[in-house]
Amino acid sequence: MDSSRLDLNLLVALDALLAERNVTKAARRLGLSQPALSAQLQRLRDLLGDPLLLPAQRGMTPTARALELQAPLHDALDGVRAVLTAGAGFDPATAALTVAIAASDYVQYALLMPLALQLRREAPGVRLAWRALDAAQLAAQAERGDVDLAFLTPETAPEQLRSRKVLDERYVVIVRRDHPHVSGPIDLDGLCALDHVVVSPRGGGFAGPTDAALASHGRERRVVLSVPSFLMVPELVARSDLAALVPERIARDRADRLQLLEPPIAVPGFAIAMVWHRRAAKHPALTWLRERVRAFARGA
Repeated sequence: MDSSRLDLNLLVALDALLAERNVTKAARRLGLSQPALSAQLQRLRDLLGDPLLLPAQRGMTPTARALELQAPLHDALDGVRAVLTAGAGFDPATAALTVAIAASDYVQYALLMPLALQLRREAPGVRLAWRALDAAQLAAQAERGDVDLAFLTPETAPEQLRSRKVLDERYVVIVRRDHPHVSGPIDLDGLCALDHVVVSPRGGGFAGPTDAALASHGRERRVVLSVPSFLMVPELVARSDLAALVPERIARDRADRLQLLEPPIAVPGFAIAMVWHRRAAKHPALTWLRERVRAFARGA
């Protein structure tokens, strides 16, 4: 191979092609036309003496040589980007970059939404791209660079990613402020006498941590509504006589419409950790953002 004919743009193109395994998607990712990227792929094939990517029923299949190159090439390009970023220094007030963050709807509402509003003042050139959390694909997404930072419970964090706990959450009972049967603290009998809405992320479930806690006391509640997201529960409760147990952070900004009450039984809460790939460990902008998240979560 004549290395004098190999430029950085070709390596960036190969990195995108190996990540996407689709010329159209890789071209969109690089901001190029499909013919321009196809021409770069042909140059790479000529230079490396290997077809690299072969047409398949869906997208393209990498050759053995391409698979050998994928990880070291990606690491090398990330190293170049980190060196250039570090050399330029990082000033949040003037920085311009996009950060992809994967999180559940709970984290998006309770942590990322107020954080994003604050970052608009501190780092107006930093764009945040939220995406739905897919825990099963997270390690691969982080490896490809599709996700820079993610939030999930520590026990579900992929072992190959670095992680740090950022917050602990607890459950509270919520009912509407002018509920006809609840005013002030609620006991176990009062809780079980109400109709409840429960969250079932996968859909269709009518039991959760509260029901397990109640069962340990030989009690049960009436669950009449199951929804897939915590975010709609406070509004449902505020408009009805329903009750719910929800994470405190998604309800406390609606205290003008809801009563937030201490559960009469112990319901286990949960922790949230942020996770990132090892290559982002010393990236100045991402290091700053992780520290900003930690500081914000402590005060949230």
